[in-house]
This record gives sequence, structure tokens and C-alpha cells, in this order.
Amino acid sequence: MTRTIGFLLFDGVKMLDFVGPAEVFLEANQRVDGYEIVMLSPDGADVTTSMGVRVSVQAAAALAGPLDTVIVPGSESAPAVFDDPAIREAVALLAGRSRRIVSICSGAFALAATGLLDGRSATTHWKFADRLQAMYPAIDVKPDAIFVQDGCVFSSAGVAAGIDLALSLLEEDHGADIARSVAQLLLVYMQRSGGQSQFSASLRATPPRTAVVRRVADYIAEDPSRPCTLRDLAVHANVSPRHLTRIMRDELGMTPLEYVNSLRLDLAVTRLESGVGVARAATDAGYSSPVAFRRAFVARLGVKPSEYQRRFQTTRRSVSR
Repeated sequence: MTRTIGFLLFDGVKMLDFVGPAEVFLEANQRVDGYEIVMLSPDGADVTTSMGVRVSVQAAAALAGPLDTVIVPGSESAPAVFDDPAIREAVALLAGRSRRIVSICSGAFALAATGLLDGRSATTHWKFADRLQAMYPAIDVKPDAIFVQDGCVFSSAGVAAGIDLALSLLEEDHGADIARSVAQLLLVYMQRSGGQSQFSASLRATPPRTAVVRRVADYIAEDPSRPCTLRDLAVHANVSPRHLTRIMRDELGMTPLEYVNSLRLDLAVTRLESGVGVARAATDAGYSSPVAFRRAFVARLGVKPSEYQRRFQTTRRSVSR
């Protein structure tokens, strides 16, 4: 089933607020027959973004057919930009034709202005949160949340948080495996913790190109727990230790033992993503102890393995209602 995602654009819209989420859904189309993206504006006219870039739209809001999801991006000109009656009318109209309505960043003001957030929990970029709460006291504003779901209404904090929310919507539609694969390709976590914290994703080790490096990689993968000294690896690859070190530095930018550590960590990350516990992941990846694994994990990713697993295994959060 193809779901139509409508983005309501307007003059002054922030590009990253709609380009980021749109890329999540378009990337998903490489794995599932999932989404059609439709760019709309209140009157069907093209819009000029906050960067001065002209963006074409396909239709006016009134001419849009049934939509699965409506996404309203934000603007640095909020909340004044959403005082426009045409934008408010378009939001209300599209919300009535869709299964779920979403705001990105200050787009929450557009939803608030039409009453869609009354009595609901919502969030926006932290710099707009106090203003949103003051203007609309009927909303339970969550200033530290990355994104919030309350029933069929979703809201997110600024820019990158729109990607987090889009991944959550993707998981709701097609499951965690599809959402996880898209997150990995976009090099982001499937979920970040509360507040405005941002984290870089783990990058998988560079795949081997030459036969020598491939033999080393296969040797390690066969039994990650086996001792792997430089001499062990060189003997298996049938080259001298010096030659092996030179090849791997040239091809991968790391020494053989650094490559061993990288592969072990990537294997452990994969095990964590599959749902196994930290101790089991450490053993499966060849670490001498969970403590050694945690130390290596934190040094590379800056978070504990258990915290990574909590964030990356699913995007789903508790639902307000």
C-alpha cells in the first residue's frame, strides 16, 4: 500500500524541516512500495524558502486528495508567519483529510492556531517553547522532547528532530527493520534521548577491496574470539607483517590490529541491534570481558552499549493517548 505524504509549504519555510523528513520516506521507497511525496501550498503557487530557494509545488491544499500524513514544516519567522489566514485554513483542511498530522519545529504554531493541539502534549524547538506555551496555554508543551505523539497528532523539535520523527513514523508503518536500515543509510540514530542532544551514528568498518584484506576480514569473522596478533594475521594472509601493515594502512587507513578492533566493535554493535544483551554481545564479538567491551564502545561512540541499544533498537516512545 502506497501512503501519500503531503508537505504544506509556504514563503519563508525552513528547507531542512521538510527536506530531511522527505528524504527518510524517499529512502524507504528503495525497500518498500511505501510513499508518494506531494508538495502543497495554500494557493498552489510556488514558494520561496528561508534560504531564498524557489520550490515548486504540485497543487493547492484545496485540490489535494486524501492524504495519509500531512507535515507542516517550521519557519524562523514563526509565529507571525502562521498568522496568515490562508495557511491556517490550509492546515485545517488538510488535517481533516489525513490519518495523522505532523509539525516540524515551529510548525507547531500552525497546528496550535487551528486548535489541533488544544488539550494535547506537543513540542517545538526549545527557543520557541516558552512562546508556544504562553500563546496557547491549553497545550502541554514538552520543551525538552525531541518529538511527541499524542493520538494522531505528532510534533518535533527543530531540523534534525524532524528526521527522528520521520523514522518513527516509518517504523509505525513498516516496522523496525525498515526504519533501522534507513537510519543506517542516513547515518543517524533511530532515536535520540530527550532534550536537544545530538549524537553521531556508528560507521561500519570500510569493506575490504583487496584479496589480502578480505582474507584477514574473513579470518577474524570466522572466530572473533581467537587471538589475533599481527603475526597471526600476516601468516594467514601469506604476507609479511610489514607488508600487511602497509596494505591495510593504504587501503583502510588503519593498522591490522586497529582493523581487528574495528570489526569486533561493529560485530558487537550488530549483536546489540539484534536485541542480545551487552555481556553476550561482548562475548560474541571476542572481547575479553564486558568491561573491555564497554570501554572500547564508549571510546568510539561516546555512549554506553546499553544506552546505544535503547536508542537504536526502536524509535517508538510512549504515546500520550
